[in-house]
Amino acid sequence: MPRNGKLVRIILALTAAAAVAALVAAAAGAASKKQSAGSLTGAGSSLVAPAVSGVWGPAYSSAKGVSINYSSIGSGKGILAITNRSVDFGASDAPMTDDQAAACKGCAEIPWALAGTGPVENIPGINGLQLHLTGPVLAKIYLGQITNWSDPAIKKLNKKLNLPNMKITVVHRSDGSGDSFVFTDYLSKVSPKWKSQVGSATTVSWPTGVGGNGNSGVAALVKSNQGSIGYVSTFYVIQNHLHMVRMRNASGRYVYPSINSIESAAQVLKKVPGDTGISITNPPKSKKFRNAWVMATFTYIIVPKSSPKASLLRPFISWAIAPAQQASIRSKIFAPLPKLVVKAAQKRVKEIQ
Repeated sequence: MPRNGKLVRIILALTAAAAVAALVAAAAGAASKKQSAGSLTGAGSSLVAPAVSGVWGPAYSSAKGVSINYSSIGSGKGILAITNRSVDFGASDAPMTDDQAAACKGCAEIPWALAGTGPVENIPGINGLQLHLTGPVLAKIYLGQITNWSDPAIKKLNKKLNLPNMKITVVHRSDGSGDSFVFTDYLSKVSPKWKSQVGSATTVSWPTGVGGNGNSGVAALVKSNQGSIGYVSTFYVIQNHLHMVRMRNASGRYVYPSINSIESAAQVLKKVPGDTGISITNPPKSKKFRNAWVMATFTYIIVPKSSPKASLLRPFISWAIAPAQQASIRSKIFAPLPKLVVKAAQKRVKEIQ
């Protein structure tokens, strides 16, 4: 009997072990199913890449089991990629032009993040947020009319700084860029000469300077060249330890891109256009906008209204524009979308079938 009792105990132990193993296998199977719930591939804006690749992608994969694969190739190439349907979604900081929208053949353009871009400098002896510029002076620098940091127009704005007699090296984007659109959109509003000679677009014929690919490329060129000035989105300023420039807004205050100043700029929006393409650069002179940044921008996800991935795209976009996910990217210097923009975005999401 004792021997039989021992046998029973062994059988019971083996049965329990098998049950545990079955539970582990079932859990592993569930996890596997969760991990293989699907995938979405996107490409485009380098400005929004820290949000998509750095925060949303990993969080969404963990929460929903859907992997988000995003390539930071610039807004211009992102629009081209979704136009060619080589990705499930594109991303751009510039609204599509009429020609781009027609070529995309039924694409929805949905705002899903709010950020800022702006000038950075590498001037010996000048630290971050010390240099002050105005829109017209910045335009003259990029037009090649002001070529030295000791120029009287710059000195007049910076009487307390010891600006060197040093040639200015202008840095701009070499690829099709939403940051370039925001930058040139602003310059077109503050400089009639810029508007008539260069204009605003993701790609322009730059009057002077050297080009860098993506925000990272521009940041690297500015960082490695003394006397240079460039423009990047705010996350890349912090990541690369660059020196931000304070810009004088229409209310006469020298401001820089922060979550508060970007949010302030977005208050200029009273109605979302039907195509959701929005420009909020250079907010007008007003007490309401006294702290507003001059180069704030919405950034967009671009998706076909008819897509085989519609069942994955709709929940992902709705998740990204929800308050919790907007708050999750504050550390990357993204401000939350205004409620009226979220409402317009939610309406657009429903068009994806």
